[in-house]
Amino acid sequence: MIHTFKDETIRFEIKYKNRGTIGISIDGYGNIEVLAPKKTPNHRVIEVLEANWDLIQNKVMEIEERLNGPQEKVYENDENFLYLGKTYPIKITQDSSTPKDRVEFQVESLHIYVRQLDDETIKQALKKFYYQQCKALVEERISFHQPNFKSKPRSVRIIDSTTKWGTCDSNLQLTFNWKLAMAPLEVIDYVVVHEMCHMVHLNHDRSFWRLVGKIMPDYKEKEAWLGMSSWRMTV
Repeated sequence: MIHTFKDETIRFEIKYKNRGTIGISIDGYGNIEVLAPKKTPNHRVIEVLEANWDLIQNKVMEIEERLNGPQEKVYENDENFLYLGKTYPIKITQDSSTPKDRVEFQVESLHIYVRQLDDETIKQALKKFYYQQCKALVEERISFHQPNFKSKPRSVRIIDSTTKWGTCDSNLQLTFNWKLAMAPLEVIDYVVVHEMCHMVHLNHDRSFWRLVGKIMPDYKEKEAWLGMSSWRMTV
């Protein structure tokens, strides 16, 4: 079926089930499916779609962007970058007398101060900011969750990785991907808990996942965020 609302058109499929309420699902390709109780009139389905219109549009747009792959960043004012799960525009100030290149989070933007105005300088300033923020956030969350563990990490490092969000070795040395600073705090929390649980169970056996679930019952939601959003976490 097709429906137009707010000058936007969507295609959707209705499936009638033995259920009490109307539900909306969107698959990994942006296909919209409405699950409705048997004998639900079409006008009621449309009402539910329109009530959730903005959420549907945002979700479909997010999926389309993911399928199209990451877009190459430009290092100009108002280009958006992720920080703690939200996007913020960058604001660039060039001043040859500034002591060092740096980035400051200023509530509504990421303000970049650089001595030299070029893409690589701005990119490196951003990466340094994310490294520093990731280090501080991870160490704070380790301290928060430490009461759940008898062992303590021997060291904590922030690394650049294209395959892992974190690691824990047999020497209790923890590493974390600097890009985690782009994730929501609760997702950072999950990765921290995940690696700290490896201080107890080095593999991913049932005991490991039971411990993760005991500390963070909704950890699968955090995993799902990383799976859906990792392509956006880039400079």
